[in-house]
Amino acid sequence: MKSLKIIFFGTPEFAKTSLEAIHQSQHEIVGVVTVADKASGRGQKIHESPVKTFAVENNLPVFQPEKLRNQEFLKSIQVLNADVFVVVAFRMMPKILFEMSRIGTFNLHASLLPDYRGAAPINYAVINGERKTGATTFFINEKIDEGNILLQNEIEISPEENAGQLHDRLMTMGADLVVKTLDGLAENSIQEKPQPEVEHPKNAFKIFKEDTRIDWTKEVETVHNFIRGMSPYPCAFTTLRIGEEEKTLKIYKGKFEISAHDKTPGSLEIDRHSFKIFAKNGTYFPEELQLEGKKRMSVKDFLNGFQHFDNISS
Repeated sequence: MKSLKIIFFGTPEFAKTSLEAIHQSQHEIVGVVTVADKASGRGQKIHESPVKTFAVENNLPVFQPEKLRNQEFLKSIQVLNADVFVVVAFRMMPKILFEMSRIGTFNLHASLLPDYRGAAPINYAVINGERKTGATTFFINEKIDEGNILLQNEIEISPEENAGQLHDRLMTMGADLVVKTLDGLAENSIQEKPQPEVEHPKNAFKIFKEDTRIDWTKEVETVHNFIRGMSPYPCAFTTLRIGEEEKTLKIYKGKFEISAHDKTPGSLEIDRHSFKIFAKNGTYFPEELQLEGKKRMSVKDFLNGFQHFDNISS
């Protein structure tokens, strides 16, 4: 099989897994482009991306441009004469860059396009209670996530799976799909095809802090899916009033029961042995949570930490 010369663009762990798979294939990585190192944490320690860490460990050339239109960066990429650019979990690329390689630039997206275009496809697939999702490789064009499809692979979502667990499965499956796409391009055996025309494709917009608050007026299964889809990151939250203080309560995991009740949505019943929050048509039982200022814990440990339950309300 013909070997392709590749420049890889990516940043987080999700991208690193694809980079590793390419590195283990017959294809040649001639360059890796990732985000600049950043200072973070209390000591403002410099941290590098998982993609950079892997590239350095395996003696792959690394580029960390602040701006993708920088002329020196573009020249340094052009002289590598790559056959194809591979993009996984990176930022938007200018046309002058994504048109530079001989074959083109393809992206791995964690959904079955055209559904769930955008920054958070894994989260929204779970939030919306989907029973299946997948990954797509497609050629990049000037519209976000709208280029011609190369390959797709589908997987089922289990009823209790959260976004983090689905992320890890798609990360592995996506890496395999990237290598299969490269093999197909090398052999000229892939027939690219336009994305299907869908009048109202499901969207996966970027999630902000205000989007993570739980709406207890919704049906309890919808609440349950929302919590699964936000877990473990960015994590769904509600608020508790403890005495005179209002504190944020993150909920990572729980179960639900559909049942008639006359409780106000968002109200709760809490004692030494149980924690219930009422939604529109049932009851939610948190199992893993984190109170503001505390560590993540089981509901049992959470309940053990309180002396006076009559001081707690939603």
